[in-house]
Amino acid sequence: MDRCARAGHAPAERAAELKWNLRLAAAQRGIWKASDLHRMLAEHGMVISAGKMSGLWSGQPSSVKLDDLDVICAVVGCTVSDLLLAEPEKVTRPAAEEAKAVVGAPVAAVVPKRRDGRSLPPA
Repeated sequence: MDRCARAGHAPAERAAELKWNLRLAAAQRGIWKASDLHRMLAEHGMVISAGKMSGLWSGQPSSVKLDDLDVICAVVGCTVSDLLLAEPEKVTRPAAEEAKAVVGAPVAAVVPKRRDGRSLPPA
């Protein structure tokens, strides 16, 4: 069982459904090219690679640092809610059996071991 499931969180496949909306938010403010935004971000101290810029502009980035999000919002002149649109209709509930497996998963007992590698005597 992975760490997310043990902690009761949804696995990565079922992460919250958010739509990355940078391109539209930038266009609404007259920024039409990724290269223009890239230059503007650099002027505000956010120097990023062309690959990361491509992911921000045309894709669904896997992660964005909060500090970077602040700079993007300042440059584009928008808020976080303009960049991240919730899509709750795409969130699915886990099957009942799968939910029980996560919540009621047995926790393995901790068995002490000797430091010298030998087994402990029977209890």
